[in-house]
Amino acid sequence: MTFADPWPWWALFLAVCGLVVLARRAWRRTPLPNGPRSTLVALRTLTLILLVLFLMRPVALGPRAPRAAIVPILVDVSRSMRITDADGLSRIERARDLAAKLAPVLGSEFRVETLGFGDTTDDLDLNRAAASARRTDIGAALSAVADRYRGRGVAGVVVISDGADTGGTPLPSGAPPVYAVPVGSPRPVRDREVRDVAIGDAPLPGSLVDLTATIVSHGFGRDPIELRVLENGRPFATRRVVPAADGAPTRELFQVPPAGDAPTVYTVEVPAASGELVPENNARSVLVPPAGRRRRVLLVEGAPGFEHSFLKRAWSADPALELDAVVRKGQNDRGDDTFYIQAAAERAAALTSGFPVDRKTLFSYDAVVLANAAARFVDRERGELMESFVVERGGGLLVLGARSFASGGIAGTPVEDLLPVALARSAPRDIAPASGDGAANRIGLTQDGRTHPILRLGATPEETAKRWAAAPPLASIALLGAPRPGARTLAVAGASGRGTRPVLVVQRFGEGRTLAFGGEATWRWRMMRPADDRLYETFWRQTARWLSAGSPDPVTAAVTGGSVPGEAATVDVAVRDAAFTPVRGAALSVRVKGPDGRVEELSAEPLDAAAATWRARFKPAHPGVHVVSVEASRAGTRLGRADRHVLSGGADIEMADPRANEAVLARIASSTGGEVVRESEIAQLPARMAASIDSAAPRATRELWHGPMPLLLIIGLLSAEWALRRHWGLR
Repeated sequence: MTFADPWPWWALFLAVCGLVVLARRAWRRTPLPNGPRSTLVALRTLTLILLVLFLMRPVALGPRAPRAAIVPILVDVSRSMRITDADGLSRIERARDLAAKLAPVLGSEFRVETLGFGDTTDDLDLNRAAASARRTDIGAALSAVADRYRGRGVAGVVVISDGADTGGTPLPSGAPPVYAVPVGSPRPVRDREVRDVAIGDAPLPGSLVDLTATIVSHGFGRDPIELRVLENGRPFATRRVVPAADGAPTRELFQVPPAGDAPTVYTVEVPAASGELVPENNARSVLVPPAGRRRRVLLVEGAPGFEHSFLKRAWSADPALELDAVVRKGQNDRGDDTFYIQAAAERAAALTSGFPVDRKTLFSYDAVVLANAAARFVDRERGELMESFVVERGGGLLVLGARSFASGGIAGTPVEDLLPVALARSAPRDIAPASGDGAANRIGLTQDGRTHPILRLGATPEETAKRWAAAPPLASIALLGAPRPGARTLAVAGASGRGTRPVLVVQRFGEGRTLAFGGEATWRWRMMRPADDRLYETFWRQTARWLSAGSPDPVTAAVTGGSVPGEAATVDVAVRDAAFTPVRGAALSVRVKGPDGRVEELSAEPLDAAAATWRARFKPAHPGVHVVSVEASRAGTRLGRADRHVLSGGADIEMADPRANEAVLARIASSTGGEVVRESEIAQLPARMAASIDSAAPRATRELWHGPMPLLLIIGLLSAEWALRRHWGLR
């Protein structure tokens, strides 16, 4: 016996104690001896306790019905099941045979239903089962099973699959035991695969972007591989590579010049080889979005100098940058600083004091460069504004010039805390001069610096290091402190009698990036090299582009998912004003334009009212580039727009690494209390499920309180109490 509506033990204990007290109080004033009074109290207490027990609905449990328990057989019908490596059969053919053997074996003890899973989970006719689904989602399949059989006993779930789980859905909590039956060979098949294609940071106009391709070849030894790169379907580059060993990943780096005003799709492919089992994974594509808007840079110098002219010329000629420059000239007769300002007319008035004094003006820039900045020039108010610019707005900060790092510079100001190095408290004399032989103060790249986009001068890290080794030495090196935790030192230089010092150090700080450059007179790289040498311009332009590239706009949109047609994509939108303050109650328009030209309107739901964020969802229906456009407004005033590009179907993820992945099946089985089952063990499967049958199969129940007996028992107790009371002379 059990109870359908049980009470907690403590509540039941308190109820019994209360009923005993209540019964004693009912009979405490009766003129009866202790014996009869105790009898009446006991009868009253028993009656009340029975009423409480009947309220908890006692039920009698009958024997279990094992055949009422269900065992779903889930058959993987994704495209990877087409691979022919299952004892001369395709994986789907092997799965059909296994399911046909399992059904009668399990049917003797359980109810068996066969389902196919891939993009969805549905009833499956084994005679018509085909491997056509675009992805495998075991977690979603188990969730579908839980919904389908909710409230019914499931003794276990049999999953027949190759383990290529490409869905990413987590396993549902409380999933029934999974008995996994693997199909396919776990050993590498004869195959060449483009395992991965990665693209560098989003480009600015005219930028070269790194494209890294990883190729794996199994079963062909060290035979050369022809690697081809296509740009929007047209041949761009061809390279012949030789793997280090059979099965060893080969990584190749290309530099590609994407179109500035349109999305560019780069495809890396290898020709199908004779006898290759899976040619579908021989190509993989990646999307380079259109070049972003021109980045706005504010250059602020504490004093005029040669570097200012060279820097301004290099950055002003860069089509990706929009430069405003402020140079402190000196002081007027009242002792106030005076400045030489070169900026757009709409921004020049806000720079008359040498530095923006409000968030809206400062936050209109993507990067700020402080050169030879004095402490009085970066006071606490400006320093705190600069900190907000980096941390909240996501802007970039570059500090350079010996005076910035020496006594009287930015040391002790809030700007110091933003830098990737701790500043040494030192006098200007600690700036080491170049030695007479020119061996000191020459740039040397660290391992990080050889591959960083700021310092890249060649197609390979070796070529980059070689070109930097030939660069003229700097005039001097400022004494920088130790890099902070998480910072990356990209370049060092030798100082006369002082070993090497960090020259170029970068880090992520809050939402932005910061950079400290301790070299002096980089204009030597322009004046002491041939006229056609572009080292100086290349370095400083790449520095400004890297520093400003990550700076977001007030309206931002981030898209996750959707890499496979039919896979859900999520669009997260944040709306801020020009001062980057969240705008609550903004009106959003979210559209998706597919590769076929059709436009779909999306509904955006508020995600976080305080942070002014929204979320929308869509499913790409076709392979190709989808354009997500977001426009935000408030009270009819346009706040901004964000466009994001999504490539769907750039890779056949079902055919990636075509080996059967038994480890995934073993992990799922273990986490649910099941196990991996081989074909030879199918006959033993019903017995192995015995432990879960007791908990899964429903039991017959009978309500004990719903009938005449409880009522007759209560009436009998009350009648006995009345009869005894009359017998002892009470009314």
